[in-house]
Amino acid sequence: MNISRRYRAWAIALAGLLALLVASVLAGLCIGETLFTPAEVIRLLTNPVDDGRTEILTRLRLPRVLLGCAVGGALSLSGVILQGIFRNPLVEPYTLGISGGASVGVSLTIVLSLQVAWGSFTLPAAGFAGALVTVLFVHGLGTRRGTRVEGLLLTGVMISFISSSLVMLLMATAKSRDLHGIIFWIMGALNETNGTLIRLVGIASVASLLLAYLYAPALNALRLGAEPATQLGVNTGRLVKILFLLASLLTGICVSVAGLIGFVGLVIPRLLIHAVGTDYRILLPASFLGGSIFLVLSDILARVAIAPLELPIGVITGITGGALFIAITSGRKKRAG
Repeated sequence: MNISRRYRAWAIALAGLLALLVASVLAGLCIGETLFTPAEVIRLLTNPVDDGRTEILTRLRLPRVLLGCAVGGALSLSGVILQGIFRNPLVEPYTLGISGGASVGVSLTIVLSLQVAWGSFTLPAAGFAGALVTVLFVHGLGTRRGTRVEGLLLTGVMISFISSSLVMLLMATAKSRDLHGIIFWIMGALNETNGTLIRLVGIASVASLLLAYLYAPALNALRLGAEPATQLGVNTGRLVKILFLLASLLTGICVSVAGLIGFVGLVIPRLLIHAVGTDYRILLPASFLGGSIFLVLSDILARVAIAPLELPIGVITGITGGALFIAITSGRKKRAG
């Protein structure tokens, strides 16, 4: 494929994903216990009136759709970055213990009832603090003695197991009310309505995409292996360090606001590789858009599956993401056979 045809194909793929994202966002605003028509959504957003339907749309639906776009894109972006630097398709943001550290921070905060005394920002702050401590700990242990990629991965997996055990210990000693709060947070949700937090996640997601895109050529070289990439002039140690910290901190921000939402960073990059190829110049933005689409659609399904009750979004992403991953791997085996 010549260069002009390749760029044309990339432009078509990104335009298609962007159109799907717009359609998903519109569906997320329209569908729910209270139904809206697309025309009504546009009218109420551009010319709001003081009634209950406007409140539902602007105070409930719009924040969770925007948060779904930001968190889904960020988790998928983190997944494709980590799979690139580790050269392992089974690595996802939660493999490295980041979610476990955030879970310990939030669970400890709930058990100690700190959110009651310190306000609504306490849980997200505790989650991010737990994730940050884990990132620094994993990076410090994993990169000593010169073992970079392997050390990071093995240390992250062990920290993840330890964190899970600590969370279970806190759950075993928690009161029934606190236990419910921990379980609800662990299963993930997009019900955060604080505009400041939503803007923070959105800005962090887009800024991380732009920063990661600067390293797309280096990631393409790293696909050949660490030694060939070094021969091509890539400082692989510096590259791994920067992108690992970027993906980890971005994941920590998402987990602290939305809880544990699995499979987005594992499945979506794998799916997009089959659709657009392995070149990171297209794979990074495509994965970001794909993750946003997937999480917004999953949130719609979580809201309507057993309406008027709502399923945790982590349940939906786990079931649909696991099914998609099995389908992808089965398809590869059939083609290989």
